[in-house]
Amino acid sequence: MPRMLDVSLEVRAEIGDEEADRLLTGDDAPRSYDCTSCRTPGDPERDPTSTVLFVGEETAVLAFAHANCIPSQVVSVSEEQLQGAVRSITGDSPAPAPAPAGEVPQAVPGGQAVLGITSGLVLINGDLHPALVVEPTAPIARPGTTGPGDDFLPLLIEQGFIPVTDTDEVPSALAGWSVLLAGGQLHAVLQPGVDGGAQVAWWQAHQALSVTDGWRAAVNKTQRVLIYAAPVGSIGQQPREDLLRDALDKAASNGKLVAASMPLAGTPGA
Repeated sequence: MPRMLDVSLEVRAEIGDEEADRLLTGDDAPRSYDCTSCRTPGDPERDPTSTVLFVGEETAVLAFAHANCIPSQVVSVSEEQLQGAVRSITGDSPAPAPAPAGEVPQAVPGGQAVLGITSGLVLINGDLHPALVVEPTAPIARPGTTGPGDDFLPLLIEQGFIPVTDTDEVPSALAGWSVLLAGGQLHAVLQPGVDGGAQVAWWQAHQALSVTDGWRAAVNKTQRVLIYAAPVGSIGQQPREDLLRDALDKAASNGKLVAASMPLAGTPGA
């Protein structure tokens, strides 16, 4: 019997008591699984295991993860995201080819720009931290205005991001935000919903974005992702992580960098 399986109250509410009980008694639980976060094998009889329910507009998919990777939770995603996650979780068909950095956009309210995402490892005090660098393709106007200024950083600061003056310090945690990693690929950065509702995508990949084994190993160790954001033209597409770090340092020294740290999807607060 999979005595180490966790079905959270929110997952139980979605799937019903009967199905939840069948999971806990072993009737419907897998004998083994590939963790939906780190993609390494798991055994619910031996490993603390979380049930993770991905819910789209029309589809819901139950997945399993190591409890130390992701807690049991319900994650709301777009139907397109969910279908991509299903392919990578089940292996029924090849996962979508990763889009090049900067070409996995999400429309920004109040402007015509899209957000580019670059993943990389950032060395802070001798430790490698998984990071995502966000840079729009054009200036971001505040909703309801037409510019010509760039309000990208002020808008993020209002959301709780902190200006970076020293890249050798780990950014503070941003409550209610998280990073959705499913099937070992990056799917979205989530922000708090309206009036305490379910999280919604602040950025989401049109195609699941592959990350390196080193990045995935680092996030499984730290259980958090560092998010850096800078205005258009501040970072650019850097081919190496040392050059990316140099660009972050320069943006910080010019007062054009904000940051926050976020857990994997669904972990409250920290």
